Amino acid sequence: MAAFGRLAPKMHQTKTDRRMLYASDDNAMTKQILATHSPDSHKVDVKPILLIVEEVIRHATPDIIGKGNGQLDDQLSLAEMDGMLEPLAHVVQKVGAELACKFLGGDAHATTMAILNLLSNYSWDAKVVITLAAFAVTYGQYWLLAQLYTTNMLAKALALLKQLPDVIEHSNSLKPHFDALSKLIAAILNVTKCIVKFTELPSHYISSDTPAMSVALANFPTAAYWTIKSLVACTSLIESLVSLSHELIMSTTEVWELSSLAHKVKNIHEHLQMQLELCIQYIDEKRHEEAYQNLVRISETLHLDNMKFIRALISSREDIHPLYDGTTKTTVHLEILKRKHVLLLISDLDIPHEEVMILDNLFKESHQRPEIRYEIVWIPIIDPAVEQHSKSKHKFEELKQLMPWFSVYDPSIIELSTIRFIKEKWNFRKKTILVALDPQGKVSSTNALHMLWIWGNLAFPFTSEREEALWKTESWRLELLIDGIDLSILDWAAEGRYICIYGGEDTEWIKEFTSKTKKVAETANVDLQMAYVGKNNAKERVRKISIMISDNKLSHYWPDSTLVWFFWTRLESMMYSKLNYGKTVENDPIMQEIMTLLSFDGSDKGWAIFFGRAGETTRAKGETVLSCILAFDQWKEEVEEKGFVKALDEYLQQLKTPHHCNRLILPGLAGNIPENVVCAECGRAMEKYLMYRCCVE
Repeated sequence: MAAFGRLAPKMHQTKTDRRMLYASDDNAMTKQILATHSPDSHKVDVKPILLIVEEVIRHATPDIIGKGNGQLDDQLSLAEMDGMLEPLAHVVQKVGAELACKFLGGDAHATTMAILNLLSNYSWDAKVVITLAAFAVTYGQYWLLAQLYTTNMLAKALALLKQLPDVIEHSNSLKPHFDALSKLIAAILNVTKCIVKFTELPSHYISSDTPAMSVALANFPTAAYWTIKSLVACTSLIESLVSLSHELIMSTTEVWELSSLAHKVKNIHEHLQMQLELCIQYIDEKRHEEAYQNLVRISETLHLDNMKFIRALISSREDIHPLYDGTTKTTVHLEILKRKHVLLLISDLDIPHEEVMILDNLFKESHQRPEIRYEIVWIPIIDPAVEQHSKSKHKFEELKQLMPWFSVYDPSIIELSTIRFIKEKWNFRKKTILVALDPQGKVSSTNALHMLWIWGNLAFPFTSEREEALWKTESWRLELLIDGIDLSILDWAAEGRYICIYGGEDTEWIKEFTSKTKKVAETANVDLQMAYVGKNNAKERVRKISIMISDNKLSHYWPDSTLVWFFWTRLESMMYSKLNYGKTVENDPIMQEIMTLLSFDGSDKGWAIFFGRAGETTRAKGETVLSCILAFDQWKEEVEEKGFVKALDEYLQQLKTPHHCNRLILPGLAGNIPENVVCAECGRAMEKYLMYRCCVE
């Protein structure tokens, strides 16, 4: 697009129509501008010059770009400045003389073209910066006298010769001119800095034929022309002030001209800035793709230790300590993880506190036993759009302080390439995962959390081989269901008692079931203990039911909601662990029991599972098992011969009907949700539905 500052045409015209129209209008001027452009191979470092110009304008009129804090002194020494400006001093003076021509009767366009011809051997960014430097000399001299003439005798003498006090006396009437001048200078600075930023873009990632870069480069000639022409107008106004041309200045023509130019230059900046942002986005995507592919290569390569992969994943910077040690409350370097077993805890900021609490116990246990010692690093995955919000920062700090292991000290150091790698290669979506790395940095499990929940630290070193070996030793038994949750229940089993585990949220069913079952056990002379395990994702409702159970002394229960959470989480972990090996209810008896309990939890009523002394079990949904208990007279004679659980199971089989409705609610773990699930009760394929849930309990 060659023209920037025109007023917008009617709304019914498309952007493409407008671009074609404007390009046609300015085609001749563009050719004229390009005819002046014949750059040589000499490259001018314009950044320091631009920095000096900004300092001049900053101190002359702080309202344009703020007061600043001495950044010129911080970034450049006097020797460096002198060395950079010396080769350009002559050309800056010559451009300054050309700028003054407009005031002496020259034409603004002719003056602008003369400057472009004078600077023909320079790049577009250098043309604009050199012209801006020439203007800054005149602008700075004027304001230096204006600021010092009341306190410095030399300045006062010069000001009197230039009749500057007379100008200041009319400062109120000249305010519109100064305001218009300030707005135009601000617009010029924005365009200039934008053009310079284009020249600093890394050619390794972007070339001149990249669409956004190509569009910007095509507009540099027009941008340079209008920027230089605007500087001609600014210089003319300053010279008029110094020469006391009040009759000329007091008119509104100059204000209108400056405002019109400011509008045009502002439009130029907006268009260039848009292209610059597209270029930066393009570069970022290329960098992220490069970093992502680098991560993939490193993850697939054998190494002597884990440092190369961990640095690529967390931070390769040597100037920071990327980790926060939750035990010592200090930041530490990544080297602390060298040649150690490392578990990467990956989650968002909604990680359940129950997960942190149970993982805390297992982590501390591992540090008491050198043979199973491992380190944990929390890598929070946070949406960049909300990362800087105060609530997010507070929540991150709060969680970080809860964790005794290592955490990334600031989520912002996690690159987008790392987040992409974690999501694509390790299937992270929202639910927490725990990626296990061996001392050489090789991934031994993309989610060791399932192993850790099922077997605790017995699963160390969290490899698929270890997981498979542990499953080979397992059978469906009370110890598998309750292990690590409640020692008192395991003690009951060791004492030879019968055990009933039940759950649900139907208060009336719970009252009737527990009271009737205890009476049946008493009648059958069976030492039966009952334990309530709640319902998944119903924390507040389970809390109220637990209080009711306690008040009525109905059964054993877990007053700590963390244990209820852990019971259901372990069941889900068992299911996903089995799924990883292709196990289903058709080919694996443990999987059948797991899926049955999970489907029971999806029902509106309760459920129960009974364990006998010899490891025999039976289970049923609430209405069915209650019907069986209420019909005890019909099977009580079988108890003495077959045992309580066996007799109960046989009668339950008689109560089964073809009509039933089982629901299985699975948490969304991308890549692990089975495509086909059969009913654990009848073996028929279950219909699949989508459910979106927000549970604030």
